[in-house]
Order: sequence, then structure tokens, then C-alpha cells
Amino acid sequence: MTETTHVLTLIAKPLTADHVEAARAALPRRPRIDWLAADEACDLYFETAAAADVAAAVRRVLAGQPVDLHCRPNDPDRRCRLMIADMDSTMITVECIDEMAAVLGERKRIAEITERAMQGDIDFADALRERAAILAGLEEVALQWVYDARIHLSPGARELVATMRAHGAETALVSGGFDFFTERVSADLGFDHHQANGLSFVDGLLDGTVREPILDPSAKLVTLRRLMAALGLPRSATLAVGDGANDLPMVQAAGLGVAYHAKPVLARAAAACIDHGDLTALLYLQGYRREEIST
Repeated sequence: MTETTHVLTLIAKPLTADHVEAARAALPRRPRIDWLAADEACDLYFETAAAADVAAAVRRVLAGQPVDLHCRPNDPDRRCRLMIADMDSTMITVECIDEMAAVLGERKRIAEITERAMQGDIDFADALRERAAILAGLEEVALQWVYDARIHLSPGARELVATMRAHGAETALVSGGFDFFTERVSADLGFDHHQANGLSFVDGLLDGTVREPILDPSAKLVTLRRLMAALGLPRSATLAVGDGANDLPMVQAAGLGVAYHAKPVLARAAAACIDHGDLTALLYLQGYRREEIST
């Protein structure tokens, strides 16, 4: 079988010499090392005909260490030109709908439904309608308070979007949550596009319904494909990142699909998993160097 050159990216804070040497020892022929960020990220270049086996060997030697790693065929043009990102628990640290529920004293009840939906245990659209019904009567002005007081950007989110846009990538925020929040998060981070579900209000109060059609997992995939076509991009030039079952179709369809601090159902299926690092890890996976990262 013809050997293929691969690159293994290691990311940790800190990434120590011991981590790197353990990985190198598990790889064929003492691979070449290229540091992307001192003490934080590096690429290891090697040749193999069995990349999956080699990557599994590295994972075994680094088991229990807070190191994220990803192995892929070496492509000198591995920087993506389209990024599709989930919002809740990905670009921000919380689930907006759970924070809305807290205002009504219903956090536990709604959070349980949210968790089951993110694990893929219940239908996403049904879960969203059920949770929206519980929120009936919430004042519209309370949503702005939730945004101001409870919504926080994930570490590295600003750097991820700014860097990719600075290098010519198109960026889209797609959420199964609500456009009240995607509009604000998108503007804050500088996304080119945003898309989410719409809530219905009557006399300034939530009426307990979601505007149809509901943006569900298949709609996220449709958005990815639509932007790919509009930009004339191949699959290999796309990145999708999320944390839950509703992100599964778009993450599997992207050239670089990333499960970010994700639920097991997504982590098992994604090409890459970031379990320890922040969102700047997605830049290192594309070969960006620390000095190229924008803020």
C-alpha cells in the first residue's frame, strides 16, 4: 500500500516536552515537529498507510493527559474558507433557553429537556416546542436582561472568528436556539451570517410557540450546503463545530467537523474532538500560528 504523509496536531495548555516526546515515540520514524505556538500547539509530520491505527496509538500513550489531538492527511491548503458554528455551549458558554427558564423559576425542568435533546434522546423540534410552551408569559424585556447578565462568550470565540475572517473565510452562526440571541452574538463576534428560530410574542409576552418552520439539525446541514454552493467551495474547505446531537449532520458533512466539549453522541461521530482546549484550538487544527491569531 502506498504510504501517505499525515499531520498530527497536538494542543494543550501547556503542551509539554513530555507530551510531544510520548507522541513522537508512538509515530513512525521520529516525525518532524513544527511548533505552531510555543508550549501550546504543534504539528507532527509522518508517513503511514494506517493513520487511524497510528492516531489510536498516540491517544493510548497520552490517555489521561489534558491534550487534544487530531490526525489528518497533510494538505498544504488545510485552512478552511467557510466556518459554520453552533451557538449555545459552543460559541457561548450557556444554553440560552435554560437561562430564560431561570427567570421563571423553571431552569431545572427545561434544562432536563435540553440535555435529553442534546444527547439525541428525543426529537429536537418536539423538545423545542415543549420548552417554548413552558416559557409562555416571559416578558420580552427579560430576554435582553438574560443576554446582558447571563450570556458569556466561550474562551477563544472572538479570536476564532476574527482570525478566520481576517484570512478571507466566510463565517455563519447557526443555532437551534433563538434569533434574539444569535443576532446579538453574531454582531458581537463579527459573523457574516446568523440563523436561528424565532419566538412569538403577544403584547410583549412570549405566547409559548416557536415560529415555523423550526430550524432543526437538517436545516443546519442545508445552511452548510447552501453556503458551500454560493461560495463555490469543496467540502474540504469547510469547518463545522458544535456540541450536541443537533449538530451531528453538519459536523459529519464538513471537511473538518469538530465536536467541542461535546456530548458523547457527537464526540463519537466527529472527525475531531476538542475536550480540553478553548476555541483557538480550531485555528491550530488548520495550521494557524500563534502570531497569526487576531483578537
